[in-house]
Amino acid sequence: MKKIYVMIAVLIGITAQAQVKQPVKVISASGNIPLEGVSIALNGKTIQSTSKNGVAILPLNTGKVRLNFTSVGYTELDTSVVIPTQDTLIIALAEKQTEMSDVTIVSSTRNNQRIENSPLKVEVLGREEMDEESTIKPAGIASILGDVSGVQIQQSSAVNGNVNVRIQGLDGRYTQILKDGMPLYDGFSGGFGILSIPPLDLKQVELIKGSASTLYGGGAIGGLVNIISRKPTAKQEAVVSINQTTLKETNFNTYFSKRKNKFGYTFFGGYNFQKAVDVNKDGFSDVGDMKGVVIHPRLFFYPDNKTTIIAGYTGTFEKRDGGDMQVLAGNADVLHQYYEKNTIKRNSFELSSQHNLSGNKKLEFKSSLSSFNRNILNNDINFTGRQTNYYTELSLLVPHHENSLVAGVNVIGDNFKKLTNNISLNDFSNNTVGAFVQNTWNIHDKTIVETGVRDDYHFTYGNFFLPRLAIIHHIDAHWAARAGVGFGYKTPNALAPQNTDFEIQKIQSLSNGIKAEKSIGYNAEVNYKTTWGEGNEIFINQAFFLTQLNNPIIANVAGWGAVSFSNEVKPVVSKGFDTYIKSVIHSWELYAGYTYTVAERKYLATNQFIPLTPKNRFAFTVVRDFEKQGFRFGVEGSYSGSQYRNDYTKTPGYWFIAAMMEKKLGDYFSVVLNGENLFDYRQSKVEPLYTGTITNPTFKPLWAPIDGRVLNLCVRWKL
Repeated sequence: MKKIYVMIAVLIGITAQAQVKQPVKVISASGNIPLEGVSIALNGKTIQSTSKNGVAILPLNTGKVRLNFTSVGYTELDTSVVIPTQDTLIIALAEKQTEMSDVTIVSSTRNNQRIENSPLKVEVLGREEMDEESTIKPAGIASILGDVSGVQIQQSSAVNGNVNVRIQGLDGRYTQILKDGMPLYDGFSGGFGILSIPPLDLKQVELIKGSASTLYGGGAIGGLVNIISRKPTAKQEAVVSINQTTLKETNFNTYFSKRKNKFGYTFFGGYNFQKAVDVNKDGFSDVGDMKGVVIHPRLFFYPDNKTTIIAGYTGTFEKRDGGDMQVLAGNADVLHQYYEKNTIKRNSFELSSQHNLSGNKKLEFKSSLSSFNRNILNNDINFTGRQTNYYTELSLLVPHHENSLVAGVNVIGDNFKKLTNNISLNDFSNNTVGAFVQNTWNIHDKTIVETGVRDDYHFTYGNFFLPRLAIIHHIDAHWAARAGVGFGYKTPNALAPQNTDFEIQKIQSLSNGIKAEKSIGYNAEVNYKTTWGEGNEIFINQAFFLTQLNNPIIANVAGWGAVSFSNEVKPVVSKGFDTYIKSVIHSWELYAGYTYTVAERKYLATNQFIPLTPKNRFAFTVVRDFEKQGFRFGVEGSYSGSQYRNDYTKTPGYWFIAAMMEKKLGDYFSVVLNGENLFDYRQSKVEPLYTGTITNPTFKPLWAPIDGRVLNLCVRWKL
């Protein structure tokens, strides 16, 4: 009997030695966010799920074992590991790329929340939209931003083609443009910004409608656009695309990326060539002559599984010429003299680092330095100016029980310098030091409250205190409601984007008594979502907004053309509602959005409307992917209602319709045929685009397309 007991004891001892408790942590591949409720299976049998911190302690036998990880919204991972490991086993799950994925992670909220749980409303144009746009409008993202309800892309010049982004009826200078969370496009350097950001290089674009100044400082009054670059994956990526349009535009773009062990890289290179075209045959270019090169290499270093270091450079070099077609052809004479040539050089450097600390804390550092040179040559002036921008931020994310606290400090500045001393505007600079704190409190499973405060000190315009409050409540599995209020400010800048471009030689320096603009913005909304059948789903959003802008800065044009700026006593108020529907029904992807906007200048006694702002705007998209046939088809359109001109007359409303077809040729090639503005609606069909003489023209503000119907063919090679 003793021998039996001894044998049993030995067997128990051997078994105990052959089994260990292995800690496993599951995170999202894109944002290193711990994932709760991930199902873990051993040899096909579920043994455990991860906790709120993404951690599970697995009783595993030593040696090689096969584990399977599954979670809703993430790609299933099946892997073999050798047990024991020296440290916690880190498993990264990739998000599924679906049109209405509830697990989309947004970085603009600063705490990497899931989009459906964010108290701050964020809309995301994801990887699928970026891939599609790269075959339709490869040179920039202006077109795809204009497809979103509540967002208006306003072309401010018929000569050079510059545009700005307007949200909820406010001017483009109240929309802040960020690249990977860092501001680069404002003032003198804001020119042609979104026209030069290629979608092939992007992971996603995040839009916040309404005040976001508490999170990102001055300028995010109407809204914010955060452009997120792609990151390398373990699988080699290589994409080459060639695009040609009937409007004499050629694009050649490449993207490569790869991560291996502790190093990774991404590289984008693009060349854009556009010949000048006079669509309406009035003697002036409706599409300017443009030659541009964009390069964007980034290096990634992963010293351990908790740290990521990124260093990158972006170079944008463009020449944009517009004006009299005869002058552009090199045949200027006494009558034909009008032209404008812009030569642009933008060099931007970035350095960022993320380090995951114990307890799911995250320390993040990011910094950028940008130099923007622009030469403006026309028949009146040859001017060269430079704006340098810098930005540095250090922040810490601290999750604690039901709270998530993020706090940080940053310094931001820009400096404008004349390199030729032939304009009235003096050199100027803006420098700001800021600190922010934001706490997200999960009161219970259904309600999340977010409070934040920022304090900025501008070296010229003083201190700005910006509190914010936002809440989301999930009423049940289908219904949810959001509401929020936030404060903002915008410091004066004579070169801030306007609805109509002013000639730089006519812009005067700011007066000493001018004050910063301050705002308060409110939003409220209700959401409904449901799924049925196999893959059918619908999401409905009804939002209301109100923004009041105090001390508004307006441009005053003197009789001889000089442009000066001053404050008004009464505010600018923009209010309205925004409704959109997204759905997938029997593999048809549908989107429809309607925005009603009343934007008024309360400082005027009559005719308080803001010109070139449609009160009614509707947009829709219908897409179907026939996967078995390798075919994709889509139609999109928008209706812009009547707008007031500066002379108080009204424009007609108009439709803009586009369609695309994509055919995949095997696993690596695809061909896309796309048509824009199929109805060929143009402002020049309603009225001449300029007044005066061909020698000295005055161009009218633009309220509709001027480039007409355009077809393009894109060939894409993807490995």
